[in-house]
Amino acid sequence: MARKAKIEREKRLQETVAHYASLRKQLKAAHDYQGLSELPRDASPVRMHSRDQYDGRPHAYLRKFGMSRLTFRKLAHEGKIPGVRKASW
Repeated sequence: MARKAKIEREKRLQETVAHYASLRKQLKAAHDYQGLSELPRDASPVRMHSRDQYDGRPHAYLRKFGMSRLTFRKLAHEGKIPGVRKASW
């Protein structure tokens, strides 16, 4: 489980990116790099980090499912992910 502060920081970062998205788009279209550099650093979507939506783990993130490999494995074994089942041979 990730620290709550890290999870909250990511939420704040997502809000900042969403807030400045339209302004960033206008500045980029106008090739106003000076204006872009004056925006807050956290306004850039590159700084966002994908985290597991269940426990906040930042590593081994599976984009398709929105969770880490550990959570994915646990939920898949419990049969809680539709269309996923354990392979056997």
